[in-house]
Amino acid sequence: MRILGITVPNEKRLEIGLTCLYGIGISSARRILKQVGMDNGKKAKDLTPDEENKIRAIIESMKIEGNLKREVSANIKRLKDIKTYRGTRHMKRLPSRGQRTKTNSRTVRGNVRNTMASGKRKESKT
Repeated sequence: MRILGITVPNEKRLEIGLTCLYGIGISSARRILKQVGMDNGKKAKDLTPDEENKIRAIIESMKIEGNLKREVSANIKRLKDIKTYRGTRHMKRLPSRGQRTKTNSRTVRGNVRNTMASGKRKESKT
């Protein structure tokens, strides 16, 4: 099954398979399946064309993938332009939601590890 150019895995349950779309998590996938009136455990390969079309119609009405990514980046750009605290944290590539930075925050900072190998200084040979 393909939705908006993205293939939903056939072997996974639909509630998990729909999460491969950016902007759809487990809870929204369950909500979509409840609207269609389907079982969460059903697999994508077992769908009838009618059920596929119902799911596709609901998902295409949502804001996902490219449109959602564009909106998120526009929101971050707006914060940077008006120089809010969160915007400046984004500019400096630091955590913007109050996490500590002395330790952790490696993913935002780029997994930098600056540690000394040994306390002793190597003697220079002259």
